[in-house]
Amino acid sequence: MKGRLPVTVAALWWGSLTTIFWVVPMLFAHLPSPALAGGMAARLFSTQTWITIACCMLLLMASRPRQDPRMAPWARPVLGFVLGGLLLALLGEFAVSPRIVARENLKLWHSLGSGMLLLQWVCAGVTFWKLALPAPAQQGD
Repeated sequence: MKGRLPVTVAALWWGSLTTIFWVVPMLFAHLPSPALAGGMAARLFSTQTWITIACCMLLLMASRPRQDPRMAPWARPVLGFVLGGLLLALLGEFAVSPRIVARENLKLWHSLGSGMLLLQWVCAGVTFWKLALPAPAQQGD
């Protein structure tokens, strides 16, 4: 079960980000006003940040088994993407989002936030992809 946890967490992270790309446009298409859709989208983005934080923290904790100073073999190829995705989520929530809510240079901050979300999706996708690959055969197997 322990060996499946990282790929399951990565799948949840990537899947939740993928869902955002489908749901947010539907909010603007089906809710009665852009203001209402924007408020709901902001709540979804904030929830997504906390999902990302939880998934990344689980991956980071699982990367160092208890009582073992070495990093788990699956962790080395994905660690940079996990940390990158975590940093992008935190910057989006605490640096970009407040400026969008304040309607401060909306076009710039909205574009930057969208780009950061896309990069976060790439980080999650690469993490999921690398973790889902079969482990290379060990010599002597």
